[in-house]
This record gives sequence, C-alpha cells and structure tokens, in this order.
Amino acid sequence: MGVQALSSFVIYVLINAFTPGPGNILALNTMTNYGWKRGKPLFIGIFIGYLFVQTICAVFIFGLENLINPIMFVLKYAGAIYILWLAYQISISKPDNKTAGKKPSFLTGFVLQIFNVKIFLFGITSLTGYVVPYYSSFGWLLFFVLIIATIGTIATLTWILFGALFQKTYFKYFRVINIILALLLLQCAVGLLLQ
Repeated sequence: MGVQALSSFVIYVLINAFTPGPGNILALNTMTNYGWKRGKPLFIGIFIGYLFVQTICAVFIFGLENLINPIMFVLKYAGAIYILWLAYQISISKPDNKTAGKKPSFLTGFVLQIFNVKIFLFGITSLTGYVVPYYSSFGWLLFFVLIIATIGTIATLTWILFGALFQKTYFKYFRVINIILALLLLQCAVGLLLQ
C-alpha cells in the first residue's frame, strides 16, 4: 500500500469515525447525564462492540462475502428500530435520572454497536475500498481492523470529552439538548432505512 492509498484510508476512517452516529451520540448523552464513572460500563461496551463489528467485517470480507447481504438487510431494520428506541430514551431522559432505575450498561453499548449498520458499512467499505486491493490475508485485515477500531475509540472518547466539557450547560438546557440529540438519532435511523 502506497502513501497515497494509506493517507486516503486514514482520512476516510477519521471522517467516518468522528461524524455523529448512534454510538457517538449515546456516548455524549451518557457522559452528560451520568459522568465518566457511572457511564464507563456503557463506554466499554461501545468500544468492545466496535472492535467486534469490525472483526466481523474482516471475517466476511475474507471469505464469507455471500452471506453479508442477507445479514445486512436484517441488521438495517433491526438497527433502525434500536436507534429509534435510543432516540426516545434520550428525549425523555433527565440529568442523573436516578428514578429511572437504569444505569448505563456494557450490554447497551455493545448491542448498539451490533445493530449500528453505519459501522458495518464503514468497516466493509474501508477494508474493501482501501485494504483488499493491496492486502488480502486475514492477518492484514485484522491489522487494519485494529487501526479502524482504535480511531473509532478515539473518536468516541472525543465525544465523551465534549460531554464532560458541556456538562454544566447540559444540566441547564438538558431538555433542548436531548431533543436535538434525539433528532440526530432519528436522522440516523431514517438515513439507514433510505440506504
């Protein structure tokens, strides 16, 4: 892989990882609502789920590409339903809502990534468009999956940092901010269904 192809790959990965998506929006909302300490299980679930999904993409690209289309069809609709549910949950949440009885969990973050078709498409596009023309061994695919997952984790941590920086503002204007975040998730779900 030449410098041109590698730089194109990195730019593509950076842009896709840092743009708002369900994982980044949920991380931002969880940070503002619960803080780092209480939100940590969810964040770890997002990170592990992200790596898991990217590894699945590498497996499919390596030898099971004929199975990806039916699975993507199901994930598309399941993902849209899950994202709509998250949008609703965010729109009704309140800062540090202890009465809801639900703390951010590893499973919520992990499941979000399993149904996050954006990162499936992102992983498949990254690997097939930028890596497979140069490297086709499973080891190389996994190496690039680690790069993608690392950049994705850095992006989500950046969204978490923004949540921490704007936490005081969030407490003051949480209703408006939650509606904006819920609308962004709604846009993610609609965009997913229109693909």
